Amino acid sequence: MIAQINETIEYLKKHGITAPEVGVILGTGLGNKFVEKIKNQVSINYNSIPHFPISTVEYHKGKLIYGDVKGKKVLAMQGRFHYYEGYTMQQITLPVRVMKLLGIKKLLISNAAGNMNLKWKKGELMLIDDHINLLPDNPLRGPNLEFFGPRFPDMSQPYDQKMNSLLTKISKAKKIKLNKGVYVAVMGPNLETRAEYRFLHQIGADAVGMSTVPEVLVANHMGLPCCAISVLTDDCDPDNLKPAVISDIIATAGKAEGKLTDLYVELISKI
Repeated sequence: MIAQINETIEYLKKHGITAPEVGVILGTGLGNKFVEKIKNQVSINYNSIPHFPISTVEYHKGKLIYGDVKGKKVLAMQGRFHYYEGYTMQQITLPVRVMKLLGIKKLLISNAAGNMNLKWKKGELMLIDDHINLLPDNPLRGPNLEFFGPRFPDMSQPYDQKMNSLLTKISKAKKIKLNKGVYVAVMGPNLETRAEYRFLHQIGADAVGMSTVPEVLVANHMGLPCCAISVLTDDCDPDNLKPAVISDIIATAGKAEGKLTDLYVELISKI
């Protein structure tokens, strides 16, 4: 793994990605508006980067974009990878390790998620305060490489309190509703049954998705502070459940993308 990561890093450095300070992972239906905020861009397709997986989801651009946001060097993934695409957890999280070793000091993550908290509505944002991992594998499984981090990384505070506190203050100043809750990660790619939504909500989750947790596990393993925001793209009320239309989910994410971009751009200016 170290040899692959080093090869990836050398390739990116040769193509102008030299000193990123902040890493950003842009989820389903998100990313266009944030990418527009990046100045002096260097853009590289995933399929040209050694050892990078290729994003197979239709709504993920599959580009690594480097440039300036609010005076800081930002490295953004326009599209992520999922376990349901057939990749290993190590492949999914390789970009996080690459970004950390390239020099990023903070990681900002976004995703689209199903809303199970009936007090909230689709189109709103949720700041992830904690998570429940129901994925069938773990990117830290196997021999531990002490070079990256400890065998048993602590997860008592997986999402950085300082960044979460800043995001809360920023959202109030900008009058953007930012709920705070628990995200549960499942394998997918199917959406959930009525009984599964009831179960997931009863065990303490407010939103459900198919990503984010592997990247957060690896970030914590490497001592990389991270935060994550979910765009709540569909309401998952088991007593009034309607068939999910993916195009509607993407459209909802697109409408909320501006608010998410405002929050993260302002956060970058303050960290």
